[in-house]
Amino acid sequence: MTLQALIFDVDGTLADTEAAHLAAFNHAFAEEGLDWRWDTALYTDLLAISGGKERMLHFWQRTRGDIVDIGGAGVRDTIDRLHALKTAAYEAMVQNGAVELRPGVLRLMSEALAQGLRLAIATTTSPVNIAALLRRAIGPDWRTHFAAIGDASTAPLKKPHPQVYQQMLTALQLPADACLAFEDSSNGLRAATAAGIATVVTPNSFTAHHDFSGALRVVPDLQQVHLAQLRLWHRAPVAH
Repeated sequence: MTLQALIFDVDGTLADTEAAHLAAFNHAFAEEGLDWRWDTALYTDLLAISGGKERMLHFWQRTRGDIVDIGGAGVRDTIDRLHALKTAAYEAMVQNGAVELRPGVLRLMSEALAQGLRLAIATTTSPVNIAALLRRAIGPDWRTHFAAIGDASTAPLKKPHPQVYQQMLTALQLPADACLAFEDSSNGLRAATAAGIATVVTPNSFTAHHDFSGALRVVPDLQQVHLAQLRLWHRAPVAH
């Protein structure tokens, strides 16, 4: 099967976003008057939980397991409010230039499009976060670069569940072995490989300690990775 599509995760893969996300979470906690303060070590640990709302709820339950809430409505309302504050803070940081695409990403996307491949996004982040990042990095027409987009609004089952990747295969109308996925984390790798998609991993400082067993390749970034090389890896896979 020839390579026909590249499917990208967003946070940590397209861009080193996690430091900005961490700052945005802490901003939201302060705005809400909470005494929560996540440092880098704690946030690195919390990244094992995919999804911002899920991450906050996990932290809340871990640190305040005695919380009793009839029907859970109060907790859900608080989490939703915190997430809205966090998203607004993150979007402002992106617009102010705090986040840039990782080396090689934009060049590889352009190369793929020029050679007739399709691009897709498979992420657990929100549509607002995707738009904020790619509007600044690519331009107002960024959506036209992608044949399909899966995010937190379309795939409620978060990585490592393969739902978002399965949705992208359906949207692209392609078999898994016609695609390559790009991830930065163990959860992302597990999601993509569970959908049958060979995966190139580009770790970052928050995920370098993860287990990437089963990845097609693990490389520092995409700066030295060109489409011809991807075709070779895809044609003769050797899992690392």
